[in-house]
Amino acid sequence: MTEPVRYAVEDGIAVITLNRPEALNAWTFDMGVQYLARLDEAAADRSVKVVIVTGEGRGFCAGADMGMLKQLIAGEMPPPEGVRDDFATEPAVPKPVIAAINGPCVGLGLARALYCDIRFLQRGTQLSTAFARRGLPAEDALAWLIPRIVGWSRGLDLLLSARTITDEEALSMGLVNHVVDDALAAAKDYAREMVRTCSPASLREIKDQIWRGSAATIQEANQRADELLLGAFKRPDLAESVAAYLEKRDPAFPPLD
Repeated sequence: MTEPVRYAVEDGIAVITLNRPEALNAWTFDMGVQYLARLDEAAADRSVKVVIVTGEGRGFCAGADMGMLKQLIAGEMPPPEGVRDDFATEPAVPKPVIAAINGPCVGLGLARALYCDIRFLQRGTQLSTAFARRGLPAEDALAWLIPRIVGWSRGLDLLLSARTITDEEALSMGLVNHVVDDALAAAKDYAREMVRTCSPASLREIKDQIWRGSAATIQEANQRADELLLGAFKRPDLAESVAAYLEKRDPAFPPLD
């Protein structure tokens, strides 16, 4: 039986691939279980510095599989190991998580992409929230997240209309970071540069500052920054970055503990 989620690591980059290409990688209970397990694996692997999430074939994720929706209508719930608070999924991975959106990205698929830290969108790809056209509320706290990414008015537009938006509109409103010809190749290039030049400890702490600080006051965010800065002075990363700069070489930062 084909695994619904594939996992591979190369040169410090873990690639998690949603693997139901015959269904445009529509989300199932099994996919949810395996996806969370692969995120945990990438988080724990000291050799992994950056994570990429993508889809096999022509799609990223076309949303909830119709078979899964029928299961939910019948009262069947997903297994507990396939359910986790959304802030304990991609945002909780202590490494950058990049979405390489290589095709249709709808509903739950859009949620997965938006909880990643950076998004590369393949040219010609369309996106949609879809929920309002399925008789559903905005799932996965997207009613909280989307307005924080694109603004209040645009967030209401995307969620209430559930309309399809183009690649260029997604880029112009900041829903994605880059529109490219090959999402996975571009994401890998971006990740390789991050692996080569960035401190894993700094990446972990900056990501935590942004995600965990999204609901903090400016005073709380400033206090947290001061605490992290004092800790950074005691790590080898700062000394290594200075030495690498003076010696005109790439830094050799230690992996995360």
